Amino acid sequence: MRNHLFKSLTPSHSPARTTPSHSPARSTPSRSSAPTTPSHALSESLMEENIDVAEILITKWDHATSSYADITPLFQEDRYEAKQYLKAVKDLQTAMKYFGSEHMKSRHLVRAQNLMQTAMKRLQREFHRILSENRAHLDPESISNRSSRDSGLTGNSDLEDESEDDLRFANEDVTEEERISRSVIADLKSIAEGMISAGYSKECVKIYTVTRKSIVEEGLYNLGVAKTSYHHVHRMEWEVLEVKIKNWLNAVKIAVKNFFEPEKFLCDQVFSISDMIRESVFSEITRESALTLFGFPEMAVKSKKTPEKIFLILNLYEVIFDLLPEIESMFSCESTFSIRSLIDHSLTKIAESIRSMLVDFESHIQKDSSKTPVPSGGVHPLTRYVMNYISFLSDYSGILPGIVADWPLMLHSPLPESFFGGNDSEENPLTIRLAWIILVLLSKLDSKAELYHDAPLSYIFLANNLKYIVVKARTSNLTFLLGDEWIESHEAKVKQYASSYQRMGWSRVFLSLPENPTADISPERARKHFHDFNIAFEEAYRHQASWIVTDSKLREHIKISLGKKLGTLYGEFYIKYRSRLENLYGCDSEVRFAPDDLGNYLSDLLHGDGNLGGSVSSSSSLSSSPYHFHGGRRSG
Repeated sequence: MRNHLFKSLTPSHSPARTTPSHSPARSTPSRSSAPTTPSHALSESLMEENIDVAEILITKWDHATSSYADITPLFQEDRYEAKQYLKAVKDLQTAMKYFGSEHMKSRHLVRAQNLMQTAMKRLQREFHRILSENRAHLDPESISNRSSRDSGLTGNSDLEDESEDDLRFANEDVTEEERISRSVIADLKSIAEGMISAGYSKECVKIYTVTRKSIVEEGLYNLGVAKTSYHHVHRMEWEVLEVKIKNWLNAVKIAVKNFFEPEKFLCDQVFSISDMIRESVFSEITRESALTLFGFPEMAVKSKKTPEKIFLILNLYEVIFDLLPEIESMFSCESTFSIRSLIDHSLTKIAESIRSMLVDFESHIQKDSSKTPVPSGGVHPLTRYVMNYISFLSDYSGILPGIVADWPLMLHSPLPESFFGGNDSEENPLTIRLAWIILVLLSKLDSKAELYHDAPLSYIFLANNLKYIVVKARTSNLTFLLGDEWIESHEAKVKQYASSYQRMGWSRVFLSLPENPTADISPERARKHFHDFNIAFEEAYRHQASWIVTDSKLREHIKISLGKKLGTLYGEFYIKYRSRLENLYGCDSEVRFAPDDLGNYLSDLLHGDGNLGGSVSSSSSLSSSPYHFHGGRRSG
């Protein structure tokens, strides 16, 4: 039983079927009898001969009357017979046009019409067989490889230039698979041209679309892409939806590169005879699959999401945005407008979802109400969360500016100039948005610093957190968005916080020494200064035992700066009065520290361990022997 696609072609097909369906109708000459001339007689004789020759070949390959034709393909390794058959169809078409215009009731016309119907049935059969039996040679990978290599080439017409095609690629490194693929496409193209030229485009297109559409749909199904509904997606747990989104991100690239693009190439090759037909065929094959594929993102972004989910949604936007040039090129015709419209709408909805999550993120920062100070003045979890978040956002600097471009900040006053770096970063809408988020964070950190009842520790807290922000900005794509000036200005602010810590945290220590350490004062007064210094230094040391500066470079900067200031002031005073006081008071001189000892003790600070290599309450406390670990760290 023949495939239902090969429906019976009855004589009801009018002679108009011999006119290519893509060509404009031709005017019919006058039917008035014309005198027979030698030239006219010669033309009629040639047309009758065309019919006779065509009848021999068409009858030979009529599978309804020949068992040989029923089991033997017309298009075999040797294409000679196929070439002759297609030429016979073309000559038969010429004869039909001739007799149709000259003798509408001519017996030659009826005979030619019947032969044409038989030929078309055969070509339909061959067309379907080639498509079905050569799926492996028309698989997406084979076509994709060829499309990338042959994008500038056109196929051959009626196999007439196959030898030229063979010569053209003779010196190419063409695999056997590619050679077969080219041959199959050339066969399909030749049959399609023959059928369309004869007015049988509808039959040809139906066979092609049914076969190729099923292949595309099967491919997408194997990628995990299937029709779904918003209600189904909306009811999904996030963990399930997350898996679906990740699968879609992988599937859409494969679908575009390995299914839609190769299918477009194949349509363009096979139906190159008519722009209208090839566009219509491609649309019919891919429309439903494309609408299913590109309809998913909008459904996915409508589900409720926390700000942390923004990166997966950004991936949705990014992959569509990156594929947009190919998508717009493939689906450029009017018949695929619905696909382009859906994709544009999806991008709009995804962008809205991203902006909504950014609003939620900012709100999350502002609403943070934790009242517990971070131990030791370290980096607040909110700082880590926000900076990790926006540093990841900066990785999407290729798409985010466009998403936030038409979403201005509603501010009562402009942002400080310090929040913009160089390179016209103020003009980048993403820079403005991220600078604003950091400003919101810093404002929140200022309020959290007030939770510390110890002012020097609050400055340690501010220095730690701002340093974390600066380092995160410097070591991520934020550096290109915020600019060097932004980083440098905030680095300077970190040093200001560090200076404020030194000034307030060690003020009593500095005040315990005379303003001019080399000025002449009485031994008793000098002894009192050493006594006050010992008490102030021990107290500051104990008090800051658990404090921490998380960044090693900042910690060293503070220690070096503090050690230099304190060491210079104390060292000069020590040199001038140590010997004199020891001579006068002996062990009661109150001179407990050598200048080098101060650096050793300071090196233990700001690690946050609360131990300091042996606490001040141990047997080796600061109140012990006046000369501890000269030339090195304490040994206990």
